[in-house]
Amino acid sequence: MRPSAFTAPGRFWRGNLHTHSTRSDGILSPEEVCRRYRAEGYDFLALTDHFIGSYGYPIVDTLPYRSEGFTTILGAELHSGAMANGELWHILAVGLPPDFAPSDSPDFHPKPGQETGPELAARAVAAGAFVAIAHPQWSGLTLADARSITAAHAVEVYNHGCATGCDRPDGFAIADLLLTEGRHLTMIATDDAHFSEPDHFGGWVMVKASENTPEALLAALKAGDFYSSQGPSLHDIRVEGDKVIVDSSAVVSVIAQGAGTGARGVHGHSMTRTEVPLQRLNNSPWLRVSVIDAAGKRAWSNPIWR
Repeated sequence: MRPSAFTAPGRFWRGNLHTHSTRSDGILSPEEVCRRYRAEGYDFLALTDHFIGSYGYPIVDTLPYRSEGFTTILGAELHSGAMANGELWHILAVGLPPDFAPSDSPDFHPKPGQETGPELAARAVAAGAFVAIAHPQWSGLTLADARSITAAHAVEVYNHGCATGCDRPDGFAIADLLLTEGRHLTMIATDDAHFSEPDHFGGWVMVKASENTPEALLAALKAGDFYSSQGPSLHDIRVEGDKVIVDSSAVVSVIAQGAGTGARGVHGHSMTRTEVPLQRLNNSPWLRVSVIDAAGKRAWSNPIWR
């Protein structure tokens, strides 16, 4: 059994799915944001400014900033309705049409009678977007909140801006609970870059697609043909009987996680092919893999359903 990210045709393309510019609360122009990601060796970028009235409900036209070897996907960070803590929903939508209709969200405060977060997420999916639940830990998202977003494709499990800005980068706890309830979700790492602090070039997705085009990348994201990283590379993952075999760049730890307390790690030096026994995963119907390199940087597979 091999995840589709390692069997699908094509190659891996590096991209960031969560970024802001001067069209909302970022400090760099869209052109300069795209230039910097291109200069840092990224293959694609989604500029996802805050989709609220005070910023003019922007879905920024980044087509002029595409070039040979670098593409962009239109998107936005959507907001509408209140979570359980009374704060506004944050929903990442990549692949939105430029004429996506705004919700009645004039600012970052919930408004009585406005579209709910789950309704907004479902409408974005229906419009063709890849939708993720943004920064659960930073948002104070409850499990009940997360359960209500039934249309989402993914959970943002690592947010670099939330790591550097408030030490709340995590979405794994929410994602693992949803997986254990049977939700077939994938996991993304992003920057959420505003360039007002060191919130950039710290988390990304590696998407397997036949070509570096918005259409091919979006289809691969929806199919789960990707993994997420802060640095290490995953070359192949396969489940064979009672073990998972992981081919990667040089790492010091490879860990398989499953439902509840199920987990098993193998540790060493400069490991590039690692076999992890799965007996301690307690017959979990799903598993995922984390690798950690000598600098403490991680990469994460999407869940594998057995």
